[in-house]
Amino acid sequence: LNTVTVVMSQKNWEQSLGIKTREFLGQTYEGLPLDEPQFSVKYIKPKIFNGFARQSRNIIEFTKDTLARFNLYSEMYARPQVVAKISGNDSDEMEFFLEQNAELIKGVFLENEFKEKTRRISKSLSSEKNIESKFGIKLKYPSAYKVVKDTSNFIWIQKSILKGHLNLIIYTASDTLLTKNINKSIIAIRDSIGKRHVPGRLKGSYMITEKAYRPYFYKTKFKGKKTFLTKGTWEVANDYMAGPFVNYLISDTLNKNWLALEGFVFAPSVSKRDYMFELETIIKSASFNKNR
Repeated sequence: LNTVTVVMSQKNWEQSLGIKTREFLGQTYEGLPLDEPQFSVKYIKPKIFNGFARQSRNIIEFTKDTLARFNLYSEMYARPQVVAKISGNDSDEMEFFLEQNAELIKGVFLENEFKEKTRRISKSLSSEKNIESKFGIKLKYPSAYKVVKDTSNFIWIQKSILKGHLNLIIYTASDTLLTKNINKSIIAIRDSIGKRHVPGRLKGSYMITEKAYRPYFYKTKFKGKKTFLTKGTWEVANDYMAGPFVNYLISDTLNKNWLALEGFVFAPSVSKRDYMFELETIIKSASFNKNR
């Protein structure tokens, strides 16, 4: 997952065009404790770009041509697949088309990867109904996730991995808890929930928002609803545990509260990008019942 195949001449790969392409694809995946790239890059020379080498889901292909242009193709060599083809008389023209279409290319690749991850998750979905019955939302998540805690206003599910675990928590917060200082309010809500419901390994320890690093905050829309998106790092007060989290705080005007969908990972000493990508995919699968 999250890999892009880049096809261009070795000369261009070693010079400005290759550098720009690696910088664009290697932009930091937000909210991780250590920098990891948005995409892993696989470079292929044009002369060996055939057969199995064309099976990648996401491809950027650069070709020298008298007609300078940029095109996106679906399922050109395989299925599912997105191919971005950039051509030009020289590397400068191709670099121009890359820079002009960088955000579009990234968005299409990300959407392609979300679809693929959703397909994989759908192979073995959980049949649990507690989240839907309590919060009025449906989430598509693997049956490997098991309930850790289920109280009147809080559900915590978890999947064990080789070196740690993946977690999803769902809860609601009164709309009065968000003051004019939105960022501080979100952190305060997270920390109060962590203190009440997410204990650490040691007595008196619990999950809080990492104090040393400011999270990323965004105002956005989620399924048409006003939403505050937060990405950052959690830690455990009075203990030495930490990891990344993503929090969607979604406005529920009908019930006059905020619905929180949050994923967090504990996986020391290993890459966390793809784990966070799984949690974001599950969160984005949410669908709302009519009463929410």
